[in-house]
This record gives sequence, C-alpha cells and structure tokens, in this order.
Amino acid sequence: MKKFGLLIAGGIAGIVLLTMIGPMIGFAVSLVILYFIFKQFLKAETKKGKIGLGILGVIVLLASIHNIPAVIGVVAAYVLYLVYKKWNENKYVVAKEESDPFVNFEKQWNDLKN
Repeated sequence: MKKFGLLIAGGIAGIVLLTMIGPMIGFAVSLVILYFIFKQFLKAETKKGKIGLGILGVIVLLASIHNIPAVIGVVAAYVLYLVYKKWNENKYVVAKEESDPFVNFEKQWNDLKN
C-alpha cells in the first residue's frame, strides 16, 4: 500500500513538474538577464546609462515575477526526489556484530554461566 501511495505522489509531482517546465525556464532566464543588467548597472558611469538599465531591470524583474509559479515546479521536483529516495530505501538493516571487547565478554560470560 505504501508503494501505491508513493506511485500516486510521484505521478502527481511528475505531471506538475512537466507542466511547470516552461515557467521554470523563463524564470531562470529572466533571473540570469536580471543579474547581468544589475552588474552593468553598477559599472555604468553616466546617468542616462543608469536610468536606461534601471528601466530595463524593472521590466525584466516584472517578467521574472510573472514566472513565479515556477517555484511550484521546484517543489514538485523536490517531492519527486523524495519519492524516489523512499522508493529505493532498504527496509532491512543488517546488524553488524559488535567489535567492542566488553560486549563480547558479557556474551561469553553469559554463555559460560548457562
């Protein structure tokens, strides 16, 4: 039953991720463009250059805000990762034999008493 729930959650997260690929790409591109505009804004020496880059930066910032639903796609990708991790999780852990001499001594002492 647990695998079925993971399958349903993974399917929903996969569908959401596929529908959000466009906004995610647009968000990433607009943030990269905004970064380069900001770097050029800091290097600009004239007021006209700063005003032009400021206006361009506001336009690109509005475009990146328009693509904010891409965060839902990032959350869906994270949920898909968690489902994948849970799906491949081992249920059984093999216990290693204790290498502590005192634990072994206690075991041997109990064996001698019996």
